[in-house]
Amino acid sequence: MVSHGVVHFEIPGDDPAKLATFYANLFGWQIDKMPMGEGGDYWMFQTDPTDNKGMPTEPGAVNGGVFKKQNPGHRPINYVNVESVDDYVAKAKGLGATVLMDNTPIPGMGSFAQLMDPEGNYFGIFQAAQPAQ
Repeated sequence: MVSHGVVHFEIPGDDPAKLATFYANLFGWQIDKMPMGEGGDYWMFQTDPTDNKGMPTEPGAVNGGVFKKQNPGHRPINYVNVESVDDYVAKAKGLGATVLMDNTPIPGMGSFAQLMDPEGNYFGIFQAAQPAQ
């Protein structure tokens, strides 16, 4: 069973490089810039030690990132750990959520989706990649 805790957060910004530097200087977080092709760059925050998939190894630790805003209303988002992105997208839709971004793979890490709850709040779900057997 997967704990359904928050495992990642994202902060959109008009100037993500400046915003990443702000948070690094404020909290001392390690930042790694990751080129993301046409979508722009992504600055990954390491707030605590991570495993080989980039997931925090400390209980309660959550890492995050900064990226370019896609629109003026783009808001921060928290990602919740789930057993199956597809199952939880279906369950959330059945409970009145709107899918903003369907199941999207992250090579070597897992997959995620972004949704909006019935009150208009954005949230994400994340499924870690299964280890090779």
